[in-house]
Amino acid sequence: MRLDASACPLWLYKLLPFLRWWPQVNRGTLKADTVAGLSGAIIVLPQAVAFAIIAGLPPEYGLYAAMVPTILAALFGSSWHLVSGPTTAISIVVFASVSPLAEPGTAHFIGLVLTLTFLAGLFQLLMGLARMGALVNFISHTVIIGFTAGAAIQIAASQIKNFLGLAIPRGAHFHEVLGHTATHLADINPYVAATGLITLLSGIASRKYLPRLPYMIVAMVVGSGFAAALNHFYGEAATGIHTVGALDVGLPPLSMPDFSLVALKQTIFPALIITILALTEAVAIARSVAIKSGQSIDSNQEFIGQGLANLFGSFFSGYASSGSFNRSGVNYSAGARTPLAAAFSAVFLLVIVLLIAPLVAWLPVAAMAGVLFQVAWGLIDFPHITEILQRHRKESVVLAVTFIGTLVDLEKGIFLGIIVSLIFYLYRTSRPSIRSMAPIAAEKYDPNRKFANVGAEAPGCPQMEMVRVEGSIFFGAVEHVKQALKQIDEYDPAKKHVMVFSRAVNFIDLAGAEMLTGESKRRQQLGGGLYLVGVQPGFCNMLREGGHAEHMGRENIFAHKGEAIASVYPRLDSEICRTCTARIFTECDIALPNGEKR
Repeated sequence: MRLDASACPLWLYKLLPFLRWWPQVNRGTLKADTVAGLSGAIIVLPQAVAFAIIAGLPPEYGLYAAMVPTILAALFGSSWHLVSGPTTAISIVVFASVSPLAEPGTAHFIGLVLTLTFLAGLFQLLMGLARMGALVNFISHTVIIGFTAGAAIQIAASQIKNFLGLAIPRGAHFHEVLGHTATHLADINPYVAATGLITLLSGIASRKYLPRLPYMIVAMVVGSGFAAALNHFYGEAATGIHTVGALDVGLPPLSMPDFSLVALKQTIFPALIITILALTEAVAIARSVAIKSGQSIDSNQEFIGQGLANLFGSFFSGYASSGSFNRSGVNYSAGARTPLAAAFSAVFLLVIVLLIAPLVAWLPVAAMAGVLFQVAWGLIDFPHITEILQRHRKESVVLAVTFIGTLVDLEKGIFLGIIVSLIFYLYRTSRPSIRSMAPIAAEKYDPNRKFANVGAEAPGCPQMEMVRVEGSIFFGAVEHVKQALKQIDEYDPAKKHVMVFSRAVNFIDLAGAEMLTGESKRRQQLGGGLYLVGVQPGFCNMLREGGHAEHMGRENIFAHKGEAIASVYPRLDSEICRTCTARIFTECDIALPNGEKR
């Protein structure tokens, strides 16, 4: 019996978010998710073992981190394609944080890692419940594209040693990998490289000519068959083709983090670092995949999903996890339709480990590297990168900084991109557009006359400057707006009156209100005034609540341009108006400001 989504109350959706997409599950999605889940399970098997070793843990802990946490993150997150589990960046941080406190691989070390995982999950869950997901909105689209491209290159670089059979040191940076490869070309294993190349080419061909078949599985089967043939004719000792190897692992055992006061004190700060890094990484990956799939991501729900995954994962022998770039890319590329694909990958991983681990043991590492090369290539958004580089100079800087920063240091690259994009954003918002306006001369007598930038079509008034401010008048923009208003009478002392069209001012803070009050007093001392037109409700509330409206004079605040001009015109200097030939207002042709008829 299918669940009726419309019958579920809103609170139930929040408590059990998987009810939102569950009605979409059908035979077609189950088939697609099963294929994607199987591909993901095959990919994660050797990776999880490697990541656990990087984190200083026994190999099986990487597999455990790809089981229960993956299922919980999929069911309680918002992304349809994000696959959580052990990652390179988190594994490195875990090792760097806990290794000074205990010997890697020991029971004490494992207990501290589980405590670290529990605290990170608790912090993530609390941030999600506190609706702090809006923090990731500061990650711009350009930053995501740059981070995705950089991470894709990092994924490919990490697989070069497996693809070519080179002995590249673990943890080497991107430039070190390239340098080592360039200086050790003679050491490339031709049998390993041929296996990787055949796998890559078969994957490309399968995707192009056999689109209905899962190209990753096709590529792995072809690569495994090719490697088996090489070993048969030349012998394993000659080819040097390494495989995943057999694993002796069972169900994720129950575990208990170390909740002693000493352990909590030692791991609370590293847990905060992992919390920020893991959430940023997970949401950035979810959003980058969502750009391709057209899905909308709920950051708060992702926080909750990641928090529950780590919180409960710490009791099932899983260490800190986050969203995985390559596994999420594999999941999307394999045609996953719902989060069940990620859950299936965890289930299939368990089945593989329990039942067919000996068969998976024959999978060549080089074949897996060939598949990941193709996945990495698909993660790079070439059309958007080209558009940004050709049309947007500042966004190009953000893109380049994020991309290069990610190549140098994966987890720091995205933070660097966010900082640079925020700097550009603050610079733009601190300089709101201020344009001199005047009524169009041809529409002088039209009751609905339009205004345009001062020029031949719309000459300005000799005594009053009318400006349109577009943007926010907050503490960062106060100096810019203040100088722009002050320069009006500095350049032309006769312009003692300034009318500010403020309908496009969407926000003003206390500093902005105080600046306008000061400018109003200054102009009154000059014999003129400052007038606000079209004040928005938020703007008006700030002026009223702080008493600034009284200081400026409520008679100087207007709702419409026509009302404002009719009220301000009598305050102008009649002698200047007597000889003025501009006469831009309707009132100019009727009488002088003092009431004298023309």
